[in-house]
Amino acid sequence: MVFNSLEFFIFLPIVFVLYWFVFKKHLKAQNILILIASYIFYGLWDWRFLSLILLSTIVDYYVALKIDSLEDKHKRKSWLWVSVIFNVGLLGFFKYYNFFVDSWVDMVSLLGYEIKSTWTLRVILPVGISFYTFQTMSYSFDVYYKKLKPTNDFLSFAAFVSFFPQLVAGPIERASNLLSQILNKRTFSYDQTVSGLKLILWGLFKKVVIADALAPMVDDIFTNYATYPASTLILGVVMFSFQVYGDFSGYSDIAIGTAKLFGVELMSNFKFPNFSRNVAEYWQRWHISLSTWFRHYVYIPLGGSKVSKLKSVRNICIVFLVSGFWHGANWTFIFWGGFHALAFIPVFLMGRNAIYKDSVVGENTFFPTLTEIGQVLLTFSIVTFSRIFFRSESITAAFGFINRIFTDFSYGTYNHPMGYRMIDYYILIVLFVIYEYIIRKDERSPFKFKSKVVRFVIYTLVILLMLLFYDSNVDRSFIYFQF
Repeated sequence: MVFNSLEFFIFLPIVFVLYWFVFKKHLKAQNILILIASYIFYGLWDWRFLSLILLSTIVDYYVALKIDSLEDKHKRKSWLWVSVIFNVGLLGFFKYYNFFVDSWVDMVSLLGYEIKSTWTLRVILPVGISFYTFQTMSYSFDVYYKKLKPTNDFLSFAAFVSFFPQLVAGPIERASNLLSQILNKRTFSYDQTVSGLKLILWGLFKKVVIADALAPMVDDIFTNYATYPASTLILGVVMFSFQVYGDFSGYSDIAIGTAKLFGVELMSNFKFPNFSRNVAEYWQRWHISLSTWFRHYVYIPLGGSKVSKLKSVRNICIVFLVSGFWHGANWTFIFWGGFHALAFIPVFLMGRNAIYKDSVVGENTFFPTLTEIGQVLLTFSIVTFSRIFFRSESITAAFGFINRIFTDFSYGTYNHPMGYRMIDYYILIVLFVIYEYIIRKDERSPFKFKSKVVRFVIYTLVILLMLLFYDSNVDRSFIYFQF
């Protein structure tokens, strides 16, 4: 089941009514309902993989209790390794098995040996496996580092692991935030519910009007890159930047908004990353739950920035390479991660990696300065260029794409693959950027305007544009489902 489907808009009100009107006074019943609803939500995609979620839940629930019961450091660490090996092993088999086998075969072939049988398997990648394994593993880490006491309530823990609004594409929640809310009584709030509905609407707008509308053009340009000039290829990768942002941040908005309907506050996952002034700020605003996960559980344990500059640079490289590999079993993602490491390191060495942590473009005045505009354009260009690797099917295709950008300067006007007017999409993107700049200071209030007339006009335009750009022929699944 996906958020932008008819099934979800039937499913959600039913769960909402049962949650607040039938089981309102019974916390345990509400949590059981969340658990059942989450398993139905996921099971409608492929019920066979529910066993993986249940197994991951059982392992980390038991591991955390064992860690907490022990005082001996070595025994505690041994049980932590049970969690790590199990979760990484689960990911390794379903996500990376064929990648490692194929890479090994390629390496051996370079040495002059030919292997006829590659032992590859036709394994279906379970949706969301990278997200919920990281979520359960973080629970074991937090208990190990004594930042959290484990719960004895298995049903509530299972609801935390499988909480359907963020199950398949995040945000990757830590138990200190999400589990603590599930364990405690929630109360209905009209304002929180309205806020949630607004975020759902805004997320659907970004998915339908931005991401889905740009998808056919992006697919066409990346598939047929060898036939297009540099100008069209640049257009394609810029459109992909907006597509992946609209798709993933749209999902996060819907997830956060849906959670609000059940009295739960999830962490923000995007804070207008397109207005970042350097690559470090970008990673403080893009996929925040993953960035903070790697910071807390990889970067800091390696020594973080409290070691020598050389070791800090090593740690940065490790984090970005692992982050790239997390995204997919393809060398393109590793190159993408490495590219971001190379872009991040100069910012770190100059000591500018945290200077924009608590500010936004145009902090004290509405309009940005010329310096800020230049910084934003440069950062956007760097990030967008990296997405050539992210979107390409192979390293060969990525470098072929880049080669044509720098060599084919022939003139060409791009035409929409379905015959629509391109000017409409250019205007749409410009207006979207302007609107996001206006609301840039609060990612949770996309329609926060004092005037009721202004709000009514914006609601009307958003709904009309969704109806106008909706295309039943476009694949409506979310990009990050594949990760």
